[in-house]
Amino acid sequence: MATVTFDKATRIYPGTERPAVDALDLAVEDGEFLVLVGPSGCGKSTSLRMLAGLEDVNAGRILIGDRDVTDVQPKDRDIAMVFQNYALYPHMTVADNMGFALKIAGKPKAEIRSRVEEAAKILDLTEYLDRKPKALSGGQRQRVAMGRAIVRQPQVFLMDEPLSNLDAKLRVQTRTQIASLQRRLGVTTVYVTHDQTEALTMGDRIAVLKDGLLQQVGTPRDMYDTPANVFVAGFIGSPAMNLGTFSLAEGYAQLGSTKISVPRTAVTALGADDNAKITIGFRPESLDVVPAGTPDSIPVLVNIVEELGSDAFVYGELTGELGSKGLLHSGAGEDQVIVRVDPRKVPAKGETIHVTIRTGEQHLFHAGSGLRIDA
Repeated sequence: MATVTFDKATRIYPGTERPAVDALDLAVEDGEFLVLVGPSGCGKSTSLRMLAGLEDVNAGRILIGDRDVTDVQPKDRDIAMVFQNYALYPHMTVADNMGFALKIAGKPKAEIRSRVEEAAKILDLTEYLDRKPKALSGGQRQRVAMGRAIVRQPQVFLMDEPLSNLDAKLRVQTRTQIASLQRRLGVTTVYVTHDQTEALTMGDRIAVLKDGLLQQVGTPRDMYDTPANVFVAGFIGSPAMNLGTFSLAEGYAQLGSTKISVPRTAVTALGADDNAKITIGFRPESLDVVPAGTPDSIPVLVNIVEELGSDAFVYGELTGELGSKGLLHSGAGEDQVIVRVDPRKVPAKGETIHVTIRTGEQHLFHAGSGLRIDA
């Protein structure tokens, strides 16, 4: 077991000016499950490949434990990688696939068999050891790929979107198995995904990247409750946070004739580049449905209701004087608002509901820089 440290690690691909990963500073604790998450092209897989030794580090360095591995060959880094596409040998049995790296390393046959059987027991693969990969389901193949990593007993596991080829139900089941397996083995793990739900449910900590830059590192609860900037606020959470940038007047954010109270400390924290504006975010569960005519309520025209049994979400648009002005946006798009409602009292499509933001549950950001304002 070991820690992992990215010390201002940078990767610039030939023929490009902007780094794919820009001066990444990140420390992974011994035995920790850290998830790298972000949209496509943000640099998360490149970061993982730099750690694996599959990509050159143009500046900075990477350490595993106290050992600088920046220029060390991948085979000498004592890591094991699980890929998105399983990468199993089709002509080999499950047992041979799992033990292949040990065979290449010249380990005794008895030791290989012992390690393979132990990993197969952990992964519930014992009855499949003599089968070929083509006779397995997608979930079973992914477990074989996990087993191949486990038998090597590495210092660090690296996982590059290992669940993206699985169907939705199997993905939920397998991510639970991976998280519980990692906790049982206690091996330091760096896991890459673009799925923020995966990140929130699996990681001890999450690192969010955008355009090669680290945006925030923290526990899933930190990310959800105190996003460091507008990007993290809009990215983490399902459904996404509602966000809008409003003009300020006399301590209130102006949304048409609707006024949203802004704490005095937040108003005084604003700078010249904010241009007397503030960005406010509020999650779907932070909105209360109120009667029409309630002061400072926001009218929302219901487009779709997503009923999930225990939950229901209204996807609607600003209406009346607020409609089509680009005042708010969410994961559903411009002028769209997402509201969590009582699943037993679901509004009809085409109905207008009125909502207010629950006191103390809004998130405040600088309009200029997008950084969080702690107020």
